[in-house]
Amino acid sequence: MAIDHTPQRIACLQPSATVILEAIGKLDRIIACTRYCADVVPAIADGTRTILQDSWTADAGQITAVQPDMVIAAVPFQEKALAEILKSGARFLGLAPKTLADIYTDIATIAGAVGALEAGEILIRTMQARIEQSRQRAANRPRPRVFCEEWGKPIIASQPWVAELVAAAGGELVGVPSRQCTTAEIASLNPDTIIAAWCGAGDRVPLEKIIAERGWQQTAAAMSGRVFCIRDEFLNTPAPTLLKGLDALAWAIHPEVFPRTKGIRQITGVPASTVGKSVD
Repeated sequence: MAIDHTPQRIACLQPSATVILEAIGKLDRIIACTRYCADVVPAIADGTRTILQDSWTADAGQITAVQPDMVIAAVPFQEKALAEILKSGARFLGLAPKTLADIYTDIATIAGAVGALEAGEILIRTMQARIEQSRQRAANRPRPRVFCEEWGKPIIASQPWVAELVAAAGGELVGVPSRQCTTAEIASLNPDTIIAAWCGAGDRVPLEKIIAERGWQQTAAAMSGRVFCIRDEFLNTPAPTLLKGLDALAWAIHPEVFPRTKGIRQITGVPASTVGKSVD
């Protein structure tokens, strides 16, 4: 009988890696994870895994205690947290995706590490096919200007992979991906659609409040009610979860073409008394 030399005890400090391991049928390899992993993959929240600090606050003692043969973490992490991971002595796989191509590479890397190359390739092809299907469906439609943010204070634009998903959904991302920006900058870009997907906020971004506080009442998005909150993990978890984000983006950008889906909430309305005031 062949001996399996791939990692059997994985400490996963990154939700995206947990999603990928579940998608390729290797969730049983995870013996410890973060609470954020459990939030994104409910199947792992069964009380059998040790809960660890994440990539930002990793603790060597915690990691060593569960005796993993591999630790998976991802940027961003503090230098101190990286030192703690290395101090644990376990093999370390660090991820730092920026684009969809990077995410496909991460899937292939994780799949290869656990001996599931074929499952990884199938998953990559499935994601690519779904994204291309959306792109074809939105072809020849008007391309609304879309601003999408992953954090609100300060305002930080979403990652480059979100820009790619917006394009596949038939829109055009305005602003520079992953860069901090000001309220005035976004107001001057006058997006047709505004999407907030704040890290760690789930679907609880206060849409009416941020439009009012930022003076964005006269943007095209606010005037037409095209302001949305998409669940954090649907756009900020670089894994197959992004397909849910794509579906949400597609409806937000082209509701005449795509059906409404779960995980998206629309602004209830901009108070009439604010319309007509100048944008700061």
